[in-house]
Amino acid sequence: MSKSNKYLFPFILITSLFFLWGFLNNLNPILIPHLKKAFSLSALQASLIDSAVYVGYFVMALPAGFIMRRYGYKAGIITGLLLFALGTFLFIPAANTQLYAFFLAALFIIACGLAILETAANPYASLLGSPEKSTQRLNFAQSFNGLAAAMAPLIGVRVIMTKDIPNAQLNAMTDAARKVALASEAHTVKLPYFILGCILLVVALFFFFTKLPVVNQHKGNEGKGVFHALRHRHLAWAVAAQFFYVGAQVCVLSFFILYAMTTVGIDKDRAGAFQGAAGLAFMIGRFVGTFLMRYFQPARLLATYAFINLLLCMLVIFGHGMVTVYAIVGIAFFMSIMFPTIFALGIKNLGGDTEFGSSLLIMSIVGGAALAPVFGYITDQTNIQFAYAVPLISFAVILYYGIRGHRIITKTTLPNEAILPGL
Repeated sequence: MSKSNKYLFPFILITSLFFLWGFLNNLNPILIPHLKKAFSLSALQASLIDSAVYVGYFVMALPAGFIMRRYGYKAGIITGLLLFALGTFLFIPAANTQLYAFFLAALFIIACGLAILETAANPYASLLGSPEKSTQRLNFAQSFNGLAAAMAPLIGVRVIMTKDIPNAQLNAMTDAARKVALASEAHTVKLPYFILGCILLVVALFFFFTKLPVVNQHKGNEGKGVFHALRHRHLAWAVAAQFFYVGAQVCVLSFFILYAMTTVGIDKDRAGAFQGAAGLAFMIGRFVGTFLMRYFQPARLLATYAFINLLLCMLVIFGHGMVTVYAIVGIAFFMSIMFPTIFALGIKNLGGDTEFGSSLLIMSIVGGAALAPVFGYITDQTNIQFAYAVPLISFAVILYYGIRGHRIITKTTLPNEAILPGL
């Protein structure tokens, strides 16, 4: 069996993970307005949905790195899938108890599973083949994350928002009747999340019975820990860039429907369709970006896309009407390559620091938890258009990373390295 054939089926399995977590994460834009209405939340309170997810990423990223180093990628992937499934099943008692905090706890557990999956799958996908094509390969795998981004809103708006009772009708009800009506809206999440959990268990069984190729990039360099990994300047900048990228992605995609409905005034079905269009643009952008990387350096393409998004953010802030919605769809297209490209450039030439470098990059996903509430707060205090200053600043940081921050400069010593040898 040739080396490429040896890697084919494992790569297909790994790619399925990108689709699964992409589908779940892109149901959040449906959950935000849905639970916002069901629990009468402010924009800031609703943003805690994303915060619960990304805090989970932050908390579990380092343990995920230890799992990968101690037990290998396969054990990490299966552990992540089981936690992911557990969180989806917890949506059932969360809906039954009618507690918003329960939903947030379930999302936190899902995020812990996703953190392990992403810490394993991103570097593993980049290592399944020649090093020269690692960035291109990771972008291709992440393209199916984009496919999920296109499908999730179109499916989610139909299976979750099935009992969307108009506000005028709710206001005309008695308090008791309104409580029952809103409870019925919250219950619509149970079936889709139960089905998703069952699918995750089946995928976990596939991984359990599949022999995955052992990949090793250490070559005698076993690495000394998390802080030791930060001696790589390009990794440190990648962590910063990824922090701002994920924050920007959450602000753009999770608040898309809210933006379209409040700023432009279109109904939820049409807003959901445009959310699907943004997901489709995101997916197409990944495939187009993967193709363009055959002719352009990934870092140069990253910088170009970041600059274009700076201009589109300005249009969203100061523009009017449907053109601003089209601009957000454009932002989705041009930010499509950012996560995998930053990730692949960040773990390049890390050797024995690869697992902990991957953990740090996954920890930086906490940017979604940090910046989404800022976006929500600005929305509550002013309007959602001005809140786009948050992704604008984020794309400026990514622009710098694409121009200079990605360059590989390794520090030979790191302060406190002797004090914290085991971290």
